[in-house]
Amino acid sequence: MIKQYIAVGAIVIIMLLAIVISLDLLPPSTIPLDSVEVTNYQGQQLSSVNDFRENSIKGPQYVNITSYHLEVDGLVANPQNYTYDQVKDFQSYQKVVKLDCVEGWNVNILWQGVLVKDILNDVKPLPQANTVIFYAVDGYSTSFPLEYLQNNQILMAYKMNNATLPTERGFPFQLVAESKWGYKWIKWINRIELSDNPNYQGYWESRGYSTTGNLNESFLK
Repeated sequence: MIKQYIAVGAIVIIMLLAIVISLDLLPPSTIPLDSVEVTNYQGQQLSSVNDFRENSIKGPQYVNITSYHLEVDGLVANPQNYTYDQVKDFQSYQKVVKLDCVEGWNVNILWQGVLVKDILNDVKPLPQANTVIFYAVDGYSTSFPLEYLQNNQILMAYKMNNATLPTERGFPFQLVAESKWGYKWIKWINRIELSDNPNYQGYWESRGYSTTGNLNESFLK
């Protein structure tokens, strides 16, 4: 009886060793790691993602990306309702752009995203459209002349400093409104409307801020 137990025990040990050896020989599974924030780009020193100050109207907005859609409508011939991945399917671009806040601070960031004018070309603005209104998940809004977006390389970013936009910084998309004050850099974008109303006033514009938001001008009306 003892010999039988020893024999069974030996078989079990051999089987366990075989399993361990076979597992050890298998290639390790690949675990994706988050992108690492870069601090320098082509000789330019970059600000950190953490250098931003929280000044949104309702705090950070947590967007469920599986149900997220970017609606682009209004005065267009081809309205769209893009998923997050469909927006990212547009040609990607990156460049360093400084954001200047009316509070007196600024950050120099490497942004990566899609050109707004590529999205506009896809939806085909109607001839009477002259204004583009951006809306955010938290109810924020701001607007721009259509020609500003068509004639400049304005990004709608999904990455900053090589890392996916954090929730606090506007995930899934933040507008990189070059030459404009920071309040024009709308975050958490979920809708773009083409309009014929050049006098539209967004959240801060309706509270006394300049509609143009040009950096070379006062941000107050």
